[in-house]
Amino acid sequence: MKILGLLRHAKSDWDDMSQRDFDRGLNARGRKGAELIGQHIRDHGIKWDKLIASPAVRVKMTLEGALPEMVPEYDDKLYLASADTIMETIEAHAGTGDEEADMILISGHNPGLQDVLLELVAPGRENDLFREAVVKFPTAAYAVLECDIEHWSQLKRYCAGLVHFARPRDLDPALGPEN
Repeated sequence: MKILGLLRHAKSDWDDMSQRDFDRGLNARGRKGAELIGQHIRDHGIKWDKLIASPAVRVKMTLEGALPEMVPEYDDKLYLASADTIMETIEAHAGTGDEEADMILISGHNPGLQDVLLELVAPGRENDLFREAVVKFPTAAYAVLECDIEHWSQLKRYCAGLVHFARPRDLDPALGPEN
């Protein structure tokens, strides 16, 4: 079995509309959300073998606030990536043989991350967590999937179940949707 984590970037800053999308950072809610979800990830207890991330500024800032102790592998292909591209990127970075990672955390963007959930979670393994995640995979959401595979090259449709899902608003209601 392999473990796949999905971490969406925290809430981005839209104050400067002259910035390219790639260069947008985080707003104050995003910085707080990143710190909270980072503490939750550490408390959750999975020791990630690899962190693979989009190089967009908002993803980098999320990881700096959430998981400063981890060293991400940035891949340009993850910027606004589709589910297929995300899964190809996982396989490309996973390693092989004795060096193959067992637990990989991906950090990037929607809709790709949410689409990975839809693609991988088997209909017979849909649960309340899955139903919450498909309604909305908000900024700084964190999901963990157990994948019924021996190697990342076997990552395919319906090979997983969602075993954990958390959002900043679950940890601090003040970070819930703005009215």
